[in-house]
Amino acid sequence: MTTSPPNDPDTRANLVSRLLRLAIEVRPDEVRALVWSWLYFFCVLSAYYVIRPIRDEAGVAGGVDNLPWLFTGTLVGMTIVNPPFAALVARLPRVRFVSAAYRFFIANLLVFFLLLKTTTGAQNIWVGRVFFIWAAVFNLFVVSVFWAFMADVFSRDQGKRLFGFIAAGGTLGGILGSSLTASLVAVVGSTSLLIVSAALLELAVFSVRRLARHFEALRAGRAQQAQEQPIGGGVLSGISHALKSPYLLNISLYMLLYTILSTFLYFQQAEMVNRSFVDRAARTAFFARIDLLVNILTLGIQTFLTGRIMRALGVALTLTLVPALSAAGFLAFGLAPTIAVIVWFQVLRRAGNFALARPSREVLFTVVPREDKYKAKSFIDTFTYRAGDQIGAWSYALMALMGIGLVGTAFAAVPISVAWLLNGLWLGRRQERLASDQARGQHHAPPVAAPALAPD
Repeated sequence: MTTSPPNDPDTRANLVSRLLRLAIEVRPDEVRALVWSWLYFFCVLSAYYVIRPIRDEAGVAGGVDNLPWLFTGTLVGMTIVNPPFAALVARLPRVRFVSAAYRFFIANLLVFFLLLKTTTGAQNIWVGRVFFIWAAVFNLFVVSVFWAFMADVFSRDQGKRLFGFIAAGGTLGGILGSSLTASLVAVVGSTSLLIVSAALLELAVFSVRRLARHFEALRAGRAQQAQEQPIGGGVLSGISHALKSPYLLNISLYMLLYTILSTFLYFQQAEMVNRSFVDRAARTAFFARIDLLVNILTLGIQTFLTGRIMRALGVALTLTLVPALSAAGFLAFGLAPTIAVIVWFQVLRRAGNFALARPSREVLFTVVPREDKYKAKSFIDTFTYRAGDQIGAWSYALMALMGIGLVGTAFAAVPISVAWLLNGLWLGRRQERLASDQARGQHHAPPVAAPALAPD
C-alpha cells in the first residue's frame, strides 16, 4: 500500500477539500476551480470597494440635487459600452475578452489618477462627476462579467452549493478594499488609492487565466473545441433575447424593481449624510465604514448560511427574502426617519442582497444558453440595472417637487417591494421547471468528450 507524499497536488487538494467541507459541500475535483474563482472575485470587489467611497463622496461633493443627472449620465454610459462589449464576446474566446475588458478599466483608472492629481476647484468637481459615472459603469461590468463566467463554468447544482462561498470571497475583498480606504484616505489621499485598485484588478486577470486551467474537471460532458471557440452571434442579440424571452424579461423586472428601490434608499441616505457631515474626508470615511459593516455581515451569512438557506428554501423563496426585508425596512424608515434607521436598513439590505439575492439571481442564468449567459446577462446587469437607477432617481426628484419628502418616498416604496417579492417567487419556480426540463434532456442525450480549456 502506497502513501501519497505530503506535497502531492492531489493530497493537497484533498486536504483543502476536507477543510472546506466544514463550511460548504465541495468535491475534491472542484477545489482548484473554487479557490481560483474565490480569489478572482476577492480581487474584483477589493478593487471596486477601494474606489466606491471615493465615488460616493464625489457624488455628494457635486451636489445632491445633481445626482439624478449623474444617474442619467450613467445610463448613457451603459448604452455606449454595451455594443462594444457584445462585439468582444462574439469574436474572442471568453478568457481573452474577460482580460481585455478588465484591462480597459485598468487603463481608465490610470487616466483618472492623472486627472484628479492635476485638477483643482470646479475642474476637480467635474472630474469627480465623470468618475462617479465611470465607477457605476465599472462596477456593473466587472461584476456582471464575473458572474457570467461563473454561470458558464459551474453547473446549476454546483452553483447552488458553491456560489455562496465564492461570493464570500468577494465580500472579504470588499472588507479589504473599504478598510484600506477608511484607514488610508486621510494619510495618502483618495487619488493615490486608484493605483491600488488598478493593481488588484490586474491580479483578477491573473486569477481568470489560472481558473481556465481547471475547467476540465468541472465541465465534463462538453467538448473542448466548443469551449475554446468564440460564442458568436450578433452584437445586439443580447438585447433582442432579453426582450423576447418571458424568463429573461422577468429577470430584467427583478433587477429593475431592485434598483428603483436601491436608488430611493441611496438618495435618502445621501440627504441624511449631507445634513450630518461637512468635511469631504469625513464623508468618505463614513461611507467606507458602512461598506465595512455590510461586508462583515455579508461574509458571515455567505460562509455559513447562503448554501444551506438556498438548499433548504429553494431558489424561489430565497429570491423573496430581500424584497420582504425591503418592505419592512422602508416601512420602519417611514415611521422613524433617522440616520440610525437608514444606516442599519442599508446595511441589512445590502448584506441580504450580496449574500442571498445575488447568488440566487446568478443561479437563474445557469439554465439559459451560453450566448445569453454573457450577452443578455450583461445587458440586464448593466443597462437594465442603470435604467432602474434612472427611473428611481427621477421619480425621487419628481416626488420631491410634489412635496413628498423622505417619509412619503419610504411609504411609496413598500408596495413596490411587494411587487418585487411576487416577481421573485415566479422567477424561482420557472427556473426550477427549466432545470428539470434540461435534466430530462441531458439524461437522454448521448455522451460527448470531456472538455479542457487552457489559458489563451
